[in-house]
Amino acid sequence: MLGLYKGIGSPMMGLTFINAIVFGVQGNAMRKLGRDTPLNQFLAGAAAGAIQCVICCPMELAKTRMQMQGTGEKKSKKKLYKNSLDCLVRIYRKEGFKGINRGMVTTLLRETPGFGVYFLAYDMLTRSLGCEPEDPYMIPKLLFAGGMSGIASWLSTYPVDVIKSRLQADGVGGVNKYSSIMDCVRQSLQKEGYRVFTRGLTSTLLRAFPVNATTFATVTLFLMYMRQGEECSMQNSEPQPVQLQPLQQQTLQQQTQPTSM
Repeated sequence: MLGLYKGIGSPMMGLTFINAIVFGVQGNAMRKLGRDTPLNQFLAGAAAGAIQCVICCPMELAKTRMQMQGTGEKKSKKKLYKNSLDCLVRIYRKEGFKGINRGMVTTLLRETPGFGVYFLAYDMLTRSLGCEPEDPYMIPKLLFAGGMSGIASWLSTYPVDVIKSRLQADGVGGVNKYSSIMDCVRQSLQKEGYRVFTRGLTSTLLRAFPVNATTFATVTLFLMYMRQGEECSMQNSEPQPVQLQPLQQQTLQQQTQPTSM
């Protein structure tokens, strides 16, 4: 049963930072771009996707190596990697900085357009569905828009993800099969045909819908709540006109009347 969760430590360790970077960069990029247009949504999402690769690439490398641990090797009671962090440390000691960033180019090729499509699809779906705060069906609409955005993102870049995963798994068991990205593409096509680029797509999409539906709905609702809190605090901080009591008003009038000499 525990085998189904092999490599889960790496995603749990990195997803918090990845989502913080993605939504933070996307929001700041939209403010810099100024206008809220579909093109700007794509560009802001693409920028966010590119920047988060710094964490995403080593995280997915550790996940892949943990899941592949023992493959192609003689069985032994002692595992090579204790956990995801130990995996990255050992790879760094053996292969250096280049080793823990194996697959970075393909990760950039996947994440940059992928996150552009991600935020573009979400923006277009929420606009067409009319996700307004007073709408009683707002939460189901946000969940649907987020889930479909995740599916659109994966469909647009899944072939690149296949190549990335193969490059990151290459070398497990002490055997290196691919010399470059194009060599990986060529060998994969020769051995398995074009269907290789859709292998595992169904399970990926089944995971993508609930994960991204929850992520987008949670972030959107949290931001709405925070903005409402800011508006209420600004209204409470505005100076209120002082209401004078009748006696105070009479005294003030007497003080302002001109005195005769």
